[in-house]
Amino acid sequence: MMREQNPAKKPSFDAIVANPPFSYRWEPTEALGEDMRFKNYGLAPKSAADFAFLLHGFHYLKDEGVMAIILPHGVLFRGGAEERIRTKLLKDGHIDTVIGLPANLFYSTGIPVCILVLKKCKKPDDVLFINAAEHFEKGKRQNQLTDKHIAKIVDTYQFRKEEARYSRKVEMAEIEKNDFNLNISRYISTAVGEAEIDLAAIHASLVDIEQAIQKATAEHNAFLQELGLPLLPSAN
Repeated sequence: MMREQNPAKKPSFDAIVANPPFSYRWEPTEALGEDMRFKNYGLAPKSAADFAFLLHGFHYLKDEGVMAIILPHGVLFRGGAEERIRTKLLKDGHIDTVIGLPANLFYSTGIPVCILVLKKCKKPDDVLFINAAEHFEKGKRQNQLTDKHIAKIVDTYQFRKEEARYSRKVEMAEIEKNDFNLNISRYISTAVGEAEIDLAAIHASLVDIEQAIQKATAEHNAFLQELGLPLLPSAN
C-alpha cells in the first residue's frame, strides 16, 4: 500500500483484516519513530514486528471501523516496547476483544495464535476474552475449526456473551491491576473441577474386593492342598 503523507487524503477503511508474519525481525529507524502510524505508540522491537503490523493497519481504520488481526500469544504479555504499546492501546480503549485459538491451525506454524479485535471508538469499558483454544476438530496434520466452532466464537463476540471457562468480559480496572497483561489464562480459568469423592461408596467397594480376594484365596488353597503344594499366604 502506498502511504499518503497528507492526512486529508489518507485512505481509511470500515474493516481491516490482517494475518502478518509472526514475530518478524525488522529494522526500526529513528525516522520511523516519527511516522504517523507509530508516533503515538512507539516502535515495535527489532525482534518482533507484530505491533508494527497492527499499528499500520489501525492507522487506516475509520473511526467506526473494526480491525481483526491474527498474532502470536506473545503480543498479549511480552514486556518492553510491546508492553508500552499494548498499555496505550488499552488505555485509549482500542482493544475490544481477545480471542484465543487452538494450536496447529496453520501449515506454517504449530503455535497457538490469537485474534485481536480493535476499534477506534469502543463503547464498553471492558475487554471481552474468548478462550476457544480447546474447541476444535483434530485432524491428521492440522487442527480445524468447524462451522459450529466458528459460529460459537462469532455469536459470543457479537453479543458479548459470558460462559464459564470460555468467555468473560473483564473490566479495565482488573486489567490495570494485572499491569495490562492480556494473557487469556489470567482472566478465564480452564481448570475443570475435580469430581467429589464418595467415601462410603469407595469403602463398600473395597470391602467387596477384599472379601472376593479372601474367597478366591481359600478356593485356590483347597486345590493346592489336594495336590500337596505350598499354600498361598492368607490375605489377612
